[in-house]
Amino acid sequence: MKTTFNTSQSALALAGRLLLAAIFIVGGIGKLAAAGPTQGYIASVGLPLPVLSYVAAVIIELGGGLMLLVGYRTRLVALVLAAFSIITAIIFHNAFGDQNQFIHFLKNLAMAGGLLQVIAFGPGNFSFDNRRQTSSTRGFAA
Repeated sequence: MKTTFNTSQSALALAGRLLLAAIFIVGGIGKLAAAGPTQGYIASVGLPLPVLSYVAAVIIELGGGLMLLVGYRTRLVALVLAAFSIITAIIFHNAFGDQNQFIHFLKNLAMAGGLLQVIAFGPGNFSFDNRRQTSSTRGFAA
């Protein structure tokens, strides 16, 4: 019975990482497909160095999303993505009089909350992090 619970728990952790990672991966791909408009939007909110901000956003969203998906350096990546979600909520979705922007603000905070759960409870058994831990405890190189 305990093995079934552990397998279910690991499958749910994987599903949670997949669902959280999807929004970042899709967002990163969208930014790659629309570099000019994305940089223009970044500039429109007054951020300095919109090209550098754009590159950082793509790396964080696409790279971090993929790392979260496979469970590599999961807690660190989840921390970076949670901070990114909160920062982008504050900078880009602060027009609370606009219901759509307010919903995006809350969505970003909810994503950060889910990522904090990943930090607290880890990536689960179906992850590269777990594979590295298991290998190192057996004496293999991590």
